[in-house]
Amino acid sequence: MARDLQLTRLAATLLLALAVVAGPASATADDTGLIVSAAAEKKLSKKASAEGEAEVRSRNDFRTADRLALALSGEYKLCAWLKASLGYQLLINNNSESISYNYNADGSVLGYNNWRPSYWGTRHRATAALTASYKWQRVSLSLREAYRYTYRPLATTTRYDFDNGWWEDTDVRSKHQHMLRSRLKAQWDIPKSKFTPWASAELFTDTSFDKLRLQAGVDYSLQKKHVFGAYYRYQYVRSGEDDNEPNAHYLGLSYKFKF
Repeated sequence: MARDLQLTRLAATLLLALAVVAGPASATADDTGLIVSAAAEKKLSKKASAEGEAEVRSRNDFRTADRLALALSGEYKLCAWLKASLGYQLLINNNSESISYNYNADGSVLGYNNWRPSYWGTRHRATAALTASYKWQRVSLSLREAYRYTYRPLATTTRYDFDNGWWEDTDVRSKHQHMLRSRLKAQWDIPKSKFTPWASAELFTDTSFDKLRLQAGVDYSLQKKHVFGAYYRYQYVRSGEDDNEPNAHYLGLSYKFKF
């Protein structure tokens, strides 16, 4: 009990520290959301494993469904400190509404031009990664370098044309995106405890720095087969090119079944 109480305090301290670090940068943050995921991991051999995962995410201060993600991945241990992985995700996104305006010669707004309501669309995403790990006393450090490719197919939606006063079909062009993700993660192994606190920082780079993601949380293992997790995520988006995501705070809940 004493160890678990100490761990709970440590996890709370980590979450508070992360909030303090993110605070100055999050002054312009404009959204909060919830992420809930469930996964199943199958051990194929001493070196290989496969995993399936489903995730739902909300935005707009928890009020709007944002995304459903279905993922399959495989991992192989190349040596004691290096792992390789491949994965695929099907993303079903609730794309935000958009409004365009007509402008006067001096640049002032004359009036509305077009309004496109929010719509659901799909994306296909493939990821290849290498993860190096190192353990120092009770702390496990890992560095993951991942290449990510995302394809958004052509989609046809409707929009309202204010100039003509009618609804019309419009195409959202297909899009390809290449991204490099670099993540540094630390986990704490608490003796005789089922809790594992962790924290991570991840950079997303397109042609330039695109996004920073800071996370901290704690996992709870039950009978070695069930892993429950809770975490906090702060996301700072510099370019807005990655799924048009805003700066945001997220609360996350996760579950994984291992067999």
